[in-house]
Amino acid sequence: MSFTVAVGGLGAIGLALARALDRGVDGLELVAVSARDKDRARASVGGFATPPEVVELAELARADIVVEAAPAAVFEEIAVPALTAGCIFIPSSVGALLPRMHLVELARAHGARIVVPTGALLGLDAVRAAAEGEVASITIESRKHPRGWAGAPYLVKNNIDVAGFGTATVIFEGTAFDAAAGFPANVNVAAALALAGIGPERTTVRLWADPGVDRNIHTIKVEAAAARLTMTVENVPSEGNPRTGKLTPLSVLACLRGLVSTLKVGS
Repeated sequence: MSFTVAVGGLGAIGLALARALDRGVDGLELVAVSARDKDRARASVGGFATPPEVVELAELARADIVVEAAPAAVFEEIAVPALTAGCIFIPSSVGALLPRMHLVELARAHGARIVVPTGALLGLDAVRAAAEGEVASITIESRKHPRGWAGAPYLVKNNIDVAGFGTATVIFEGTAFDAAAGFPANVNVAAALALAGIGPERTTVRLWADPGVDRNIHTIKVEAAAARLTMTVENVPSEGNPRTGKLTPLSVLACLRGLVSTLKVGS
């Protein structure tokens, strides 16, 4: 089995993923990338062993698999053409998917698939298994340095300046659906958890701005009939984008490998 791959966005996630694919992954061929600055994108991939074509967002749909690793504002510009073309669509901005669940119907209508990577989380297989039975509650607490939340629409709308916080402070508590709307670039982990478990309206999210941490820390608690789960992951932020952990592009790469591997561990 072999697939062609296109990557939309060459930031902290997309460029790291493109480099890994260029180094070689059996069954996967990087054929196209896209970014807002086309000249910069060409320079970024110019030294690749096999430089991919730099194309417009809609043209990414030429590939079998389209990976979205761009700002949430252009999410549909990548997703809609890919799904309409029947591609496998892998979103990194999972938070942008929650308010756009109509895209699932679009995928179904065109024989496409949406495959959500684990991202910066752990234990999604266990959460999915627990959700096959009765689940009382799922909660996620995300704790980042204030610079990791900077610019979030919720903070701008409510005139919250996290830069001046001297102590750990809760900046949001609510549903995963509302968290995705208020922090579209920050809560992909919560969105993935909600989709794996009991849905965005029943998943509780609590966000902390903590000047005392140097990692993005996520703690998940699940109360279910089959098990009680408590999981914590501490991700190292990307140097290029503190809102994103270094684990995220590796997770997308692992997701891609799972699509072509003869032996696949986990669901």
